Amino acid sequence: MPRATGSMVDGAAPDVASVLGRPDVTRAFAWIDGSLDALTSEHIELSEIEAPPFGEALRAERVRDLLRNAGLDDVTVDEVGNVIGTRAGQTSESAIVLSAHLDTVFPAGTDCRVQRTDDRLYGPGIADDGCGLIAMIAVARALVAGDVQTRRPIRFVATVGEEGDGDLRGCRHYFASPQSSARVAAFISLDGPGTERITHRALGSRRFEVHITGPGGHSWGDFGVVNPIHAIGRVIARMSTYPVPLEPRTSFSVGVVSGGTSVNAIPADASCRVDLRSVSDVELARIEQYLRDAVAESVADENRIAAASGTVLEVAIRPIGDRPSGETPATAAIVSAAVEASQVLGIRTVLDCASTDSNIPISLGLPAVTLGGGGSGGGTHTLEEWYDPAGRDLGIKRALLLVVALADAPDGSSSIA
Repeated sequence: MPRATGSMVDGAAPDVASVLGRPDVTRAFAWIDGSLDALTSEHIELSEIEAPPFGEALRAERVRDLLRNAGLDDVTVDEVGNVIGTRAGQTSESAIVLSAHLDTVFPAGTDCRVQRTDDRLYGPGIADDGCGLIAMIAVARALVAGDVQTRRPIRFVATVGEEGDGDLRGCRHYFASPQSSARVAAFISLDGPGTERITHRALGSRRFEVHITGPGGHSWGDFGVVNPIHAIGRVIARMSTYPVPLEPRTSFSVGVVSGGTSVNAIPADASCRVDLRSVSDVELARIEQYLRDAVAESVADENRIAAASGTVLEVAIRPIGDRPSGETPATAAIVSAAVEASQVLGIRTVLDCASTDSNIPISLGLPAVTLGGGGSGGGTHTLEEWYDPAGRDLGIKRALLLVVALADAPDGSSSIA
């Protein structure tokens, strides 16, 4: 992936307070206040369109239509399925990107119908990232409704593949294009509900599938031959004893285990999927090596136990994800502007570290933050996921304030970076 060379937006820090008092922004806020029920209805509609990993096309088509109807220019779907549209600026300078992701963690065939219980909406992906998607679309509409003019263009990007095995593929693709990356001044991702968190640190992760194979056999007649599941069990046991440091914070999880065909059969193969995370690339490398050693030792143990049978296990470790770490400094103007945009709306904030689409621009040296889309939610990544729209307006207004402030940031040194 080429390193981004686009403008870092030199100049004084964005003046959020002055943006708040502008008549066009006041009109945009009024549109938001008058559209909350309609936004909730469209939020439900979007969330009921399946968007499993690598299967986001139907939802992407609907988002494309909504952005076109909002009045954006040149709304297209790119080669991997990202939806991209632009609100033109008064100049052709590099753009401010506002993004949200299309995909959910739920596989094809999941019942995505949304249920209402009191004030809550229940449905897979209703909060992550149905909330962010509709907030992004609402910002686009509000800018047009308020006739908000900015010096820089504002680009809206709905990405595929943020979750799980998607490995940020939509955002990677967007920034892999020299033409795209060179035309980005700053990047804001809307991901999930809430307003309190401002994510400026990118949590790195490495993910692996460990696949162990053997000859298989009958549990009685072939007892004594190598057993791939026994070896996988040893891998998991060894990983569970890894001495993770509290600082820099590091974590691991064996999230998927599979293999075997019957209770009375020695399996011919077994696998597990492992998620390693850390805010430190050094710690990520250390825990990856521990995993590789754990696999080698576990396979050696099983081969030694079954040596009399003349059978041996074979193993393959396949990378299935690699998310870069990094940070936009807390002192950066984009972070300060996000904090100020929150404060003027009465939002209390905390600076945060997470794995989101912002990992990619941060790793390229571009200023980026991830914000919640407003409202509240819970049960993320479960079938009981829920979202409460109360407070949705604050998330949308904050995002609008921030993108307008950044899009109008004056030239000079360190306006966004």
